[in-house]
Amino acid sequence: MNFVWLIVYAGLLLMVAGLVLAIKPIHRLRVRRRAQGLKIVAVGGALALVGFILPAPESRTSRVESRLDEFMPRWQFSESHTMKVAAPPATVYDAVKKVRASEIRLFRALTWIRRGGRDMSEGILNAGDDKPLIEVAKRGGFAILADDSASELVMGTVVVAPLHAFDTLRATVFRANLPPGFAIAAINFRVLPDANGSLVTTETRVFASSPATKRQFARYWRLIYPGSALIRRMWLRAIARRATQKPTAPRP
Repeated sequence: MNFVWLIVYAGLLLMVAGLVLAIKPIHRLRVRRRAQGLKIVAVGGALALVGFILPAPESRTSRVESRLDEFMPRWQFSESHTMKVAAPPATVYDAVKKVRASEIRLFRALTWIRRGGRDMSEGILNAGDDKPLIEVAKRGGFAILADDSASELVMGTVVVAPLHAFDTLRATVFRANLPPGFAIAAINFRVLPDANGSLVTTETRVFASSPATKRQFARYWRLIYPGSALIRRMWLRAIARRATQKPTAPRP
C-alpha cells in the first residue's frame, strides 16, 4: 500500500492551502471568508489523519528467491527500485560497495531534512565523503546480513526496539521470533545479468512485531516515503555512473 503516502501528502497540502486562504481569502477561487479556509484546513487534516491510521497489511514471500527473502520473509512496509546498467555484474556490484554519499544527488539535503537539521554521529543520515556509504551504514547501526559476491548485498538494522534490548546487532535478530515492540528493516542491492549488462535492484522491507509498533512506524514511513524513494533512485543512478565511468588515464 505504498500509495497511502499520497493520501497523507494530499491532506497536508490541503491544510497548507487552507491556512493560506484563511489568512487571505481569494475570491476567484470562491473562497470569500476566512472560515472557508479553515474548513479546508479541517478537511486536509482529516484526510492526512486517515492516511496515517490506515492499516498496513502484512506481506509474505511465497518462496525464497533472494537473500532478502531469506532474512525478511514477512513485512508490512516496502519499496523497490530497479535500474539497467550497461556494465557487467561484477563491476556493478563493486560500484554498489564503493559509492559515497557525495556521489548521490540530493542525498545530503534529504538526509538533513530527515534528521531535522540536528547534528548526529556518523551514520547513514550523516555520512561523510571519506568512506563508501555501505561502510558508513555498517558503523552507524547496520549489520551485513549477506554479501554474495557480484550478486546480492543485504543489510539490516533495528528501527524500533525496547530500551536496552540488546547491545550488539547480529544477523540472528532477523531469524528470531521477535517479541512485541520491535521493528526491523532490511535493504538489499541485487545485481542480475541482463542482455546488455546488468539489472540492479534495491528493495527495503520493514517488519513490525506488534500492532502498536506497526502503527507507530506507519506514521513515520508514510511521512518520509517520498524522500526515501528519491534517495533510493538517486543511489541507483550513482551506482550506474560509477560502474560505467571510464577510468582516468594517468598523467604523463
